[in-house]
Amino acid sequence: MSTTHDIVQKLWALCHVLRDDGITYQDYVTELTWLLFLKMAAETGRESQLPEGYRWADLESKDGIEQLTFYRQLLLHLGTETEGRVQAVFADASTSLRQPRNLKKLVDDIHGLDWYSTDKEDLGDMYEGLLEKNAAEKKSGAGQYFTPRVLIDCMVALMQPRAGELVQDPACGMGGFLISADRYIKERTTDLFELKTEKQVFQRKEAFCGVELVPSAHRLCLMNTLLHNIEGDILLGDSLSPLGARLPPVDLILTNPPFGTKKGGGRPTRDDFTFATSNKQLAFLQHVYRGLKPGGRAAVVLPDNVLFEDGVGREIRADLMDKCNLHTILRLPTGIFYAQGVKTNVLFFQRGPADRDKGNTETVWIYDLRTNMPSFGKRNPLTREHFAEFEAAYGTDPNGGSPRQDPGEDGRFRAYSRADIAKRDDNLDISWLQDESIERGDDLPEPEEIAAEILEHLRIAMTEMEALQAVLSEPDASEAVG
Repeated sequence: MSTTHDIVQKLWALCHVLRDDGITYQDYVTELTWLLFLKMAAETGRESQLPEGYRWADLESKDGIEQLTFYRQLLLHLGTETEGRVQAVFADASTSLRQPRNLKKLVDDIHGLDWYSTDKEDLGDMYEGLLEKNAAEKKSGAGQYFTPRVLIDCMVALMQPRAGELVQDPACGMGGFLISADRYIKERTTDLFELKTEKQVFQRKEAFCGVELVPSAHRLCLMNTLLHNIEGDILLGDSLSPLGARLPPVDLILTNPPFGTKKGGGRPTRDDFTFATSNKQLAFLQHVYRGLKPGGRAAVVLPDNVLFEDGVGREIRADLMDKCNLHTILRLPTGIFYAQGVKTNVLFFQRGPADRDKGNTETVWIYDLRTNMPSFGKRNPLTREHFAEFEAAYGTDPNGGSPRQDPGEDGRFRAYSRADIAKRDDNLDISWLQDESIERGDDLPEPEEIAAEILEHLRIAMTEMEALQAVLSEPDASEAVG
């Protein structure tokens, strides 16, 4: 009997078939998404959502150039002549396959998988496993859309989403936060299927919403959520545009927004932000705390500069601590999902009551999971166990109200009053542990990371040398250089 892991391994192995067709890892997963959508619709009895003549059996019945030609027609038809989730998955779809034998190989191998021994409830986990495999492959470039599941599950467990709540991710990538929140609710709501019909419909079709800017990631997210039986709105667009301003207030926001500045250095096009900035993470932070209902809560991954940036950064932090109870900051280890030097944190906060927009933060607890931590990578993967002490210290109240004890100078958890933070000019970039990892060499990058960096420097140097040689080979080059 094939396990979910076995099927993921077999599907991933098919990417090697496509190398001769010039298919990238990202293109491969997108290509596979369309084929899996057709196959899974057949396996799960959902083919009624597909027009007759454009289903898995129709594709499988053909061969050679006829099959490739039909596949191209199928993608165009499903992307233009259908509606709802099907149209969204196949929007602007066009195959990268050029060799009929490669399409035939994919179709035959997907058909040959042991689908009958796989629980239909496991299909979502199978697809998520495939996305995780793609994100781990550095050449795919998909890692930026995939937050590690262990971190997602930690954040979800502490926020404790409940049936009946509206949950949003304004930068949802491949949908990990929404899926984890849905799984958490289902596992803890024993009478979920005994709820009244309208409440069941709400959980499936309205409880979860997301926005994703990148079309390829949006497509994968649609497929991922669909296989996990989540049918809420997953919008293609920018939460920092007027689209984000139109989103309804929610009970819970879980997100890991993109870092950096707006393309071209422009500012977000939202006109409802109090503080104008081209810094995307500061803009997303405004979106998050402004988008919560009174009493709503959030957990958001943000880089260190959000904690210390002066000017508008300081104003946004002050506004956050006025409007919300910023009760906890988790300082994450480096290199767990961004480049080795990028330092990140999770901010946990609760929006104040409707009649209180000032002074909601009284104490901020900071947990340092970064200092004196090992270097995480393939040889030493980050696990849920690494968060165990933090979760115990955080407590059972999602809003940070559980009793907490300051362990003192040598502990990882410390409390700072709002007055203490004000004396620091609202700088939240606070550390107190002495870093011993440099002496031990724990934070040295892994050999393959060092090698990759050396190769990249060599590539850049070679490119610059070739450019210089091209200039020197031009007529009168010596005069131009001089």
